[in-house]
Amino acid sequence: MEGTKTKNLRSIKVRKAIYLTFIYTLLVLVSVFFMFPVVYMLNKSFMTYDQSMALPLKFFPVELYLGNYRGLFDAKMVQWLGNTLLIMVVAMIMNPLVSSWIAYGFSKLDFHGRKLLFMVMMGTTMLPGMVLQIPMFIIYNQLGWMNTLWPFIVPNFFGGGALSVFLIIQFMRSIPREMDQAAMIDGATAYRRFFHITLPLCFPILIFMEIGIFNSCWNDYFGPLLYINDENMYTLAFGIYMRFVRGTAEGSNLEIGAKMAVGVIFSIPPIVLFFVFQKQLIEGVMIGGVKG
Repeated sequence: MEGTKTKNLRSIKVRKAIYLTFIYTLLVLVSVFFMFPVVYMLNKSFMTYDQSMALPLKFFPVELYLGNYRGLFDAKMVQWLGNTLLIMVVAMIMNPLVSSWIAYGFSKLDFHGRKLLFMVMMGTTMLPGMVLQIPMFIIYNQLGWMNTLWPFIVPNFFGGGALSVFLIIQFMRSIPREMDQAAMIDGATAYRRFFHITLPLCFPILIFMEIGIFNSCWNDYFGPLLYINDENMYTLAFGIYMRFVRGTAEGSNLEIGAKMAVGVIFSIPPIVLFFVFQKQLIEGVMIGGVKG
């Protein structure tokens, strides 16, 4: 009997080792697949023009060449960065604040027509985003907001959309309702209960939203493509595309190494943000999938 048990345990351990080996090998291969473009871009950014254009293609630079990183940022690039940061700051403050206030009304307050309004709000998620672009373009054009940053700033004062509100509602439902009721008995108004009790407890989900807002503003290309023609109003992502990809007077003659260097610099903030807040990102995904 003991010999049989020992064989079974060994068999289980062998199967487990084989399974883990397969899983880790698969994960490594998938990681290599997704990391290859990033590593390739990084290596190309340190190559001279002759190295980057040599045949057969070289994956690693012969020696580190830093000339591609010199002189990339001029006054225009700094201006585009300022436009992006302005949009980002407003979005990261107003978007979570308004969305959480709306979510508080749906999750903690009882009022007539709450279910109907919630259904209407969630029904907007069924509308394709492209369908809304034409009426939004007409509205912004009639308001005189073309070639300005207003189309990217003003919508943040109305929340981040139904999905953001729904995500916060899911989290707020996990907060004991007795805390809100106790504060109500003590005479706290809805505003005070929201700002002093509920909002601080929503910190984990708000961090998750802030990361998403940062990436959305930092990588936004389609919005400026629709509403901005003035080079002074470009955001950083759109400006980089127009100069280094599409080609303008300043960027059309840049070598491939310089273009790769711009890509590396532009990729650094999201990568750093991910490594710093990866725990909060995972928790936010789990909250959206489990709470409720």
